[in-house]
Amino acid sequence: MAWNKKHLLDIQSLGADEIVTVLDTARAFKAVGERAIKKVPALRGKTVVNLFVEPSTRTRISFELAAQRLTADVVNFTAEASSLKKGETLKDTARNLEALNADFIVMRHSASGAPHFLSRFLRSSVINAGDGAHEHPTQALLDAFTIREKRGKIQGLNVTILGDILYSRVARSNIWALTKLGARVTLCGPATLVPRVFEKMGCRVTYNVEEAIADADVINLLRIQHERQRKTMFPSIGEYTSLFGLTKARLALTKPDALIMHPGPINRGVEIDSEIADSARSVILDQVTNGLAVRMAVLFLINGGQGPQGVTA
Repeated sequence: MAWNKKHLLDIQSLGADEIVTVLDTARAFKAVGERAIKKVPALRGKTVVNLFVEPSTRTRISFELAAQRLTADVVNFTAEASSLKKGETLKDTARNLEALNADFIVMRHSASGAPHFLSRFLRSSVINAGDGAHEHPTQALLDAFTIREKRGKIQGLNVTILGDILYSRVARSNIWALTKLGARVTLCGPATLVPRVFEKMGCRVTYNVEEAIADADVINLLRIQHERQRKTMFPSIGEYTSLFGLTKARLALTKPDALIMHPGPINRGVEIDSEIADSARSVILDQVTNGLAVRMAVLFLINGGQGPQGVTA
C-alpha cells in the first residue's frame, strides 16, 4: 500500500498494512546499505533537523546517518547549546527552524505528546524519536523488522517484554506494533512497574519471570528508566537482578532458539548477564544496524516515496 502520512508520531495510529510498508521498504534500504556505494539521492535538497531535547546516542546518530545516506542536509540541535536554555519556548524554537526551511524535524523530548503538539502547527514533517514515557515508534519498527528478519514472520510468535514497562516508551510502541502484526505479547517485571492495566492493550501480564520466558520466541529486555521514575519502584538493583534479570540459569529455561533483544543502553549485570548480551542468541547489534534501514525508510516514505519498489539508486 502507499504511505500517505505527513508525520510519524506513534505506532498506535498506524494500521498493520502501514507498518508492513515500512518494514518492506526498510528491507530494500538494508540491501542498499550493503552495497559499495551506500548513498541514494532520495532526499537531495531536503533538510533534516535533529531536535533532541533529551540525551541520545544511538537514535540521534542513526537518524543523522539515515538522512545522510539519503543525501539530505542534516542539522543537529542540542538543547544544552540552544536558546531553549535562555527561556525560548519549544514552539518558537521549532518555528525558527522551520523558517530556515527545515523539511523534517526529528524530535526527542522528555514531555509526552511534544511531537504531536509541534505537528499541529508546523508545515515541516515531524518524526517522534521518543517522547517521555509515551512512544518511540522507530524503535518498535526496527524491533519488528529484526524479529521478522530472523524468524521470517511475526504472526503467531510469543514475544516477552521484560523489565520496566510502566515508564518505557519502547514497551508501549512495541506492544502496539507486535499486537497489530499478530504476535502474542507477555509483559513481566516488578508489579510496581507492570500494572495490569496493560492487559487492556491485549497483553498477558505475569510476575513470574520463569513463566514469562519459558515459551517465548523473543525476549526483549528493558532497562530501568531511572530518569523517568518519580520514586524508587523496587528495593534495590540487586533485588531486581535476582528476581527479573536474565541470568545464565534463566536462559537455560528458554527455547534454544529464542532471540534476545535490548533497545540499549544495556546495564550489564542488571537486566542481562554480560555473557548473554554478547552471545550468538543476542540480536542487539542487529537491532542497531536495522535501525538505520528503518529510519531511512521512514524518511523516504514521509517524503512521498512509494514503498520498496521506489527504492532505486
